[in-house]
Amino acid sequence: MKYNNFTYQKSGVNIQSADKFVEFLRKKTGKKKQKNKNIGGFGSITRIPGYYKRPNIVACTDGVGTKIEIANLLNKFDTIGIDLVAMSVNDLVVQGAKPLIFLDYISINKINLKKLKSIIIGINKGCDLSECKLVGGETAEMPGTYSKNKFDIAGFSVGLVENNKILDKRKIKTEDLVIAVPSSGVHSNGFSLIRHIIKKKKINLNKNKFLKSELLKPTKIYVKEILKLLDNNLINSCANITGGGIEDNIKRIIPNGFSANIDLSKIKIKKIFKWIKEQNVSDSEMLKTFNCGVGFCLIIKKKNFKKIIKYFPLGYKPYVIGKIIRGKIKVKLNEKLRW
Repeated sequence: MKYNNFTYQKSGVNIQSADKFVEFLRKKTGKKKQKNKNIGGFGSITRIPGYYKRPNIVACTDGVGTKIEIANLLNKFDTIGIDLVAMSVNDLVVQGAKPLIFLDYISINKINLKKLKSIIIGINKGCDLSECKLVGGETAEMPGTYSKNKFDIAGFSVGLVENNKILDKRKIKTEDLVIAVPSSGVHSNGFSLIRHIIKKKKINLNKNKFLKSELLKPTKIYVKEILKLLDNNLINSCANITGGGIEDNIKRIIPNGFSANIDLSKIKIKKIFKWIKEQNVSDSEMLKTFNCGVGFCLIIKKKNFKKIIKYFPLGYKPYVIGKIIRGKIKVKLNEKLRW
């Protein structure tokens, strides 16, 4: 009887390529690119720093959505790894937590070492920017699930916060200021709408210098600045402005009986959002889909505003967009965006 010579590689999964990628990860991860012994094992062990007295574990997970399709179109993969880290660690720091470790998950049609290495270089850079360690992850070659050149990425971060340092709604008071911290651009939300516009308008992304430079700008990581503010007791609460925009994300941190009174005319809108608006997108759609130039919001005491500004670099200086008042509606949007 003749048997077919079935192999895993013939089914579309190349274990040898995966092994090469794991070895690359070992060399590239860890501080100063020291070889990371955790990578390739069954799990990662990380020591909790000794200066914590009553640490609480905070965990977040996220992806970058269809921004990966823009990366595919432009054949540029070295920034979406930064986005991946940013989406989790920016959520962590909202709780007052310092990021400690990060893990990634990459699922792909076929192992492409050049593409995967670019993604990991970005992830490693994101970890450096947020002062956490890339300690492991999973790379799944899935030829039956993803079509040619298609892939997806997800990330998971764990951080620690002292029991008495947790940021919660109870610290918010009337007359606190709502402060906007600028975004670097679109960040990682709203790309399905952007891609829909590009398709309908028949825009050649590779020939459009403006969009080519804007759409893959990595998400700003706010961790270092926010942790310094927390160390100096300068903020009462904060919000990472992602999907749902300013209203939906600020709403999550406002206690019952209070309202964030936002003046939309104060928002400093970036060029990329003006371009999107010009494609016949309504203000309400812009506000619920994009950050519109506000990547992060702080709730602070009025007296702390001048102290806070010095902690942020040029291009990311915070400014006032509202204040906290008594009310039943958690977020009130007043005035109009100034395009």
